[in-house]
Amino acid sequence: MSEEAPPNEKSAHFWATIKRFSAEFKPHRTPMALTVLTLFIGTVLTIAAPYVFGLATDAVFAGYLSKTTAADQHAGTASGHPRQESTVGPIIDSMEIVPGAGMDFGLIGKLVLAGVAVYFLSSLFTFIGGWVSIRVVNIVMSDMRTRVEDKLHRVPLSYSDRQRKGDVLSRLNNDLDNLTQVANENLQQIITGILTFLGVLAVMFTLSWQLALIAVASIPLTAVIFALVGTPSQRQFRKQWAATGELNAHVEESIAGMALLRVHGGLTAARKEFEESNRDVYRASLRAQVLSGSMMPSMTFVSNLVFVAIAVVGAALVAGGAITLGIVQAFVWYSRQFSQTFGQLGGMASRLQSAASSAERVYELLDAPEEVSNSSEAPFAPQHGKIKFEDVDFSYSPDEELITDLTLTAEPGQTIAVVGPTGAGKTTIVNLLMRFYDVDSGSIRVDDRDIRDMSRADLRRPIGMVLQDTWLFEGSIRDNIAYGNDRADAAAIEAAAKAAYVDRFACHLPDGLDSMITETADNISAGERQLITIARAFVSQPTILILDEATSNVDTRTEVLVQEAMNRLRAGRTSIVIAHRLSTIRNADVIVVMNKGRIVEQGSHDDLIASGGLYASLHAAGFEED
Repeated sequence: MSEEAPPNEKSAHFWATIKRFSAEFKPHRTPMALTVLTLFIGTVLTIAAPYVFGLATDAVFAGYLSKTTAADQHAGTASGHPRQESTVGPIIDSMEIVPGAGMDFGLIGKLVLAGVAVYFLSSLFTFIGGWVSIRVVNIVMSDMRTRVEDKLHRVPLSYSDRQRKGDVLSRLNNDLDNLTQVANENLQQIITGILTFLGVLAVMFTLSWQLALIAVASIPLTAVIFALVGTPSQRQFRKQWAATGELNAHVEESIAGMALLRVHGGLTAARKEFEESNRDVYRASLRAQVLSGSMMPSMTFVSNLVFVAIAVVGAALVAGGAITLGIVQAFVWYSRQFSQTFGQLGGMASRLQSAASSAERVYELLDAPEEVSNSSEAPFAPQHGKIKFEDVDFSYSPDEELITDLTLTAEPGQTIAVVGPTGAGKTTIVNLLMRFYDVDSGSIRVDDRDIRDMSRADLRRPIGMVLQDTWLFEGSIRDNIAYGNDRADAAAIEAAAKAAYVDRFACHLPDGLDSMITETADNISAGERQLITIARAFVSQPTILILDEATSNVDTRTEVLVQEAMNRLRAGRTSIVIAHRLSTIRNADVIVVMNKGRIVEQGSHDDLIASGGLYASLHAAGFEED
């Protein structure tokens, strides 16, 4: 089960997360500067276009009024009555209309064409800026995916033990996909929105401070909406992505164990658990989307109020000659753009809440502790394979000691069979020897050198492992045998295949060793998979072997071959075997009996039987007979 911090605690980290994610773009300063420059030019042109069309409107209106004024003057002269002061007098005075001038179609045409050209150039620069920003975002996100993948290779095994696989996959896939989508869709809009907001605000105050104040009055209302919606939205998005990780973990476990679920009648329980996880995702997602979705309607309501106020006050200002009709027309557009931009920024804020939640989960993984390297580590290649555990104590958690005062020596070439009941600590010995975990006290030495003074790579290089849970990847049998041994040539691979009896079944496949293994390796038997992993160990020519004998996982047809291949592999090598078969136990140089983290007995098969202790009880209960 993954450890999730309380959502309300995480919401306090919103701006810190956004700041950290923004820093991901620092290595790309040049393309980002180009993005800002092109979007700035596009925004300036977008803001200029309504003003140009406003001038065209003034030209049309002026032409119309010039004709009307000339006609009124002519009518007054003909009747002998002086011209009466009309209600449009202030408008005429403010526009400096020349009676009788008529429509200046040349000027109007130029202004219209200029407006169209401005809009075209605005779209062109905006397109260029958007293209560059999308390219940068995808480079940044590709780099983040690589860092997450690399991080998974550097975290200690304890991290994997604490996390559910599905939740880790959700961080790698769902959270990064969400972050990529939000960044792609909103980076350009954020830059354009901020530039538009500031630019429109400046132009509005330049044209009419009275109307500009009406537009600015909407900002406090919008801030209240953000406060009421933003924080709850962040909490729900955090819950949504955490619930999605849990759902993915359940699905991954169900698929991996589908056969067992069917055999043991666990489908009903698995279905119930899925429905509960799915319900959690539904609830969190519904709440998050409802909250974030309420942002835009609220902003639209505020925008409509501003539009009505500007239309009414603007009409009064035009009637009083304070501004022209073209300015009001431009102002209506600017107010719409101002409110729309503010609304878009509000909508982006809700999407940023979702992205921040995903980013927090990704950064949690990237910030996880890594395997520690000691400054004293020096190059070292074990040659003989002597292993010594000396007074080793270890626990996975402080309140539960697992290994206590363990002392064990394996001389070069010896086979040590480790037996004991479930939970005795047999697998933990392997984990400590491989330095998946470090001991709490005591020491483990290989060729008389403390393994904490060796790099993990140097320690693990001469160790071969064959475990019950065979791991094969989708590829050829040849590639699976050579995995981890880049220097292995065709001759070495074929020799290993022969030594491990892989050639016995590979020769019956269409392409021999080049036959492909499917993703689930279901086109070969469990025993054949075991033989391939043994061949992989042969290729590496290890000094030390760790063998976890397969039991029921190995089919009877190849069981004898597996046993013989393991015997060949152990010859001349120091081997620690977590043993299940009586033949392996009897043939071991030393049998170590563990119980509750301690070595309770040690010796040969006959001596341990004669002593009548735990080993004798386990033997009576029945080791696997060959």
